[in-house]
Amino acid sequence: MNLVEQARRAGVVGAGGGGFPAHVKLAARADTVIANGAECEPLLHKDAAVMEWAAERVVKGLLLARDAVGATRAVVAVKAKNTQAVEAVRRACEGAPAEFQALGDYYPAGDEYDLVYAVTGRLIPPGGLPIHVGAVVQNVETLANLAAAAEGRPVTHKTLTVAGAVRTPATFTVPIGTPLRALFEAAGGLTDAKPLLCLGGLMMGQSTADLDTPVTKTLTGVVVLPGDHPVARRKLRPAASQAHIGKSACDQCRYCTEYCPRYLLGYAVEPHQVMRGLGFTATGAAHWNEWAALCCSCGLCTLFACPEDLYPKEACDAAKVEHRKANWTWDGPRQVKPHPIREGRRVPSSALVRRMHLGKLDLPAPYDERAVAAPRLTLLLKQHAGAPANASVRAGQRVAAGEPVAAPAEGALGAVLHAPCRAEVLETQPDHLLLQRLP
Repeated sequence: MNLVEQARRAGVVGAGGGGFPAHVKLAARADTVIANGAECEPLLHKDAAVMEWAAERVVKGLLLARDAVGATRAVVAVKAKNTQAVEAVRRACEGAPAEFQALGDYYPAGDEYDLVYAVTGRLIPPGGLPIHVGAVVQNVETLANLAAAAEGRPVTHKTLTVAGAVRTPATFTVPIGTPLRALFEAAGGLTDAKPLLCLGGLMMGQSTADLDTPVTKTLTGVVVLPGDHPVARRKLRPAASQAHIGKSACDQCRYCTEYCPRYLLGYAVEPHQVMRGLGFTATGAAHWNEWAALCCSCGLCTLFACPEDLYPKEACDAAKVEHRKANWTWDGPRQVKPHPIREGRRVPSSALVRRMHLGKLDLPAPYDERAVAAPRLTLLLKQHAGAPANASVRAGQRVAAGEPVAAPAEGALGAVLHAPCRAEVLETQPDHLLLQRLP
């Protein structure tokens, strides 16, 4: 059985947040495979922890992926500031046909367009993918999961950071489906009575107040913000209010565009023009929305660049929703040339932390090996790119640890889901399975 099939059966998906099924990437042909260990979301340390305690598995998965796609180059990209991860990766690469590349501490170093350019010097075509320039990019945890898949072990657990308003920030590896409430207890408890949970990070993640939100294959961490934190208040503002404020207050200063990492790489992304489009009520909005098509939703424009605390990222997100409704794809300029002042406009992570008033919350979150075992697990049937998985079990059925419990329809893009532990199926719903852990 080749690695593509092993990855498919094991349900390996992008563990850095994207959730793209790994077996699809492995079926391509490329000359370079990049292990993405950049991890630039403030306060999250999941990738660094994975590299510290599983560097050999990461490199093994990288080399397996290299062989699968026929690549001649394998590179692990890590921020130089993560010294323990750097040292672990260096040791794992010794004597192996794999390279190590140190990255600067800027945001968003982990964006695929930025990372591919940093490692290969190639610019992905507008609207394209790394494979279009001969590269395959996988998160470091995804590669560790590939190494496990090659040994017949499916994805049943997830590593993630619990940070922010908790007593003891930490990084855990827990069964998929574990409620966040259990992780907060393991981290010493919450320090705020009405917290906002930022799933996947402050910049690109989603927000919720539900403490029982389950861990998925793609959840990189949760940052707990006190309910009265400035960023929490901003995230809780309704979308209609965000747009209304932007329409009335944006003075077209261009800061959102001038700091945009995609714009600085040479792509036609101009958030200030999208903000201008908020003022159109009859005609013209479609034209201005096109300036959002190549946006990577990194959030830098909203949470760092805008001097008036407006919402250019959210305006770009809304524009892209309209593109999808209209089935519109990018048909603009194809030539890409990095901005001459690009290096001088990189945003250091420390500057981002200051701008977002995160100094008191920016603490280490070391790896904690304790088992976090909740009695009930909620397995979402869509925790990957593509179509949801379909349940293959029924209520009352008992399943073994690692047993498949859901799979995508034949020929559909998706991923197999496995039971994280020995359990009884309590419910099968259209969007989730509820399992009761068994001794």
